[in-house]
Amino acid sequence: MIRSVVAAAVLMLFAGCTADAVTAQSTLDGQPPIVIAHRGASGERPEHTLASYRLAIEQGADFIEPDLVLTKDGILVARHENEISETTDVADHPEFADRKTEKRIDGQTVAGWFTEDFTLAELKTLRARERLPRLRGTDYDGRFEIPTFEEILTLLAEVNRGPGKPIGVYPETKHPSYFASIGLPHEAPLLAMLDRFGYRGRTAPVFIQSFEVGNLIDLRAKSDLPLIQLMDAGGGPADRPGTSYAAMASPSGLKMIAGYADGIGPNKAMVIPRATLGRLGKPTALVRDAHAAGLKVHVWTFRRENYFLPLGDKASINPAGHGDLAGEIDAYLAAGIDGLFSDNPREAVPTVKKGVSR
Repeated sequence: MIRSVVAAAVLMLFAGCTADAVTAQSTLDGQPPIVIAHRGASGERPEHTLASYRLAIEQGADFIEPDLVLTKDGILVARHENEISETTDVADHPEFADRKTEKRIDGQTVAGWFTEDFTLAELKTLRARERLPRLRGTDYDGRFEIPTFEEILTLLAEVNRGPGKPIGVYPETKHPSYFASIGLPHEAPLLAMLDRFGYRGRTAPVFIQSFEVGNLIDLRAKSDLPLIQLMDAGGGPADRPGTSYAAMASPSGLKMIAGYADGIGPNKAMVIPRATLGRLGKPTALVRDAHAAGLKVHVWTFRRENYFLPLGDKASINPAGHGDLAGEIDAYLAAGIDGLFSDNPREAVPTVKKGVSR
């Protein structure tokens, strides 16, 4: 595929554009888009490990993203979910066999082992494993611990001692209303830890994100740190029954979000949906409408495996093979996004830099 041709074709799809006036859309503030290392360099190391974050930093990511859950003793740790059987070797520990249980979380019944049933000391005896082994292999399974949020911020403090623009942190509060319901709210330990490491004010290199609404509103009442409202292509916030992300993505919904957040983090299908046979379709009005409301747009998630790519960017029928991730990213850069989440900073960072220099 010839990227310049694809990018031109994508630009032609913008509503209201003609062959005589086709221009790429700008970011909200005219600054280059940021690359957020989704769970670190999770395409190359088990997600949410210090090794994954270190690699992402080495590969030039602007921010690293830890999903935050809590332990029984109230410590913030990085896991994609509080249920940890997919991402750790907990099932191999007979001493924890009796911890397996079922819980109701965000309206869904979930079975397994949960961080809130373990102390930090107990979690530190576990080791991380690859969540997508069929696509990424298992070479690094068993090598790395579950990191605390404090350990992640310590890593960033060490990296950011030198001159230059600091690498930022982009934490997500996972299932905040559920954790609050069991007496383990995110807000106080999250804000205290960020303050301890010097993250203060509107320009601090941090974004706090959540799929829920109340959590962000509570954070806004206590802090002026930048906040991001996450959105999925379907469903709605767990703490707002009857509210859909589709309604929140409307111009009126975006104006409401602007009252408590600084941006949105939409599923990429909300910006450019897949069309016939899995090809990229026509960009929606979401970026334009969000920018009109004064909101940044940070889109998720970009991955290099053929399994995740649109048809035109697949390299083969092998789902684990690596396709043209840069080609997909180019289409979204043309739509004016302010940032993107990627499992693969190795590919995403140079693609974004090249797009900015054009």
